[in-house]
Amino acid sequence: MKQQLRPLFDQVVIKELDPDRVRRSGLVLPPGEHESPPQHGIVLAVGPGLDWWSHVGVKMPVKPGDHVVFPASAGVWVEVEEERLLVCRVGQLLGVLEEIEEPSRGPLPAFEEEDS
Repeated sequence: MKQQLRPLFDQVVIKELDPDRVRRSGLVLPPGEHESPPQHGIVLAVGPGLDWWSHVGVKMPVKPGDHVVFPASAGVWVEVEEERLLVCRVGQLLGVLEEIEEPSRGPLPAFEEEDS
């Protein structure tokens, strides 16, 4: 029987992403025993949030599929179905990485002079 971890309250379940081991210089760093846990991950599951004082609680700001950043000290690492997962409170997340479109760097627009 397959197992899935369902977070409670304001907890989130995050699948770790492999840290980028290639530096800008092109130097590839081997994985070592002293590496801190990866600090990027994909949200797999989100708890319902906290419901204190008649629906005035914490609304969950992340959803499954979000790419999040978290400190190395966040949460607890657990193993489910031979997969290492991080369970932490949503307040421990540092942010959500979002892709933005960069403006095109085409030629500058030509301005026409007005006749007065």
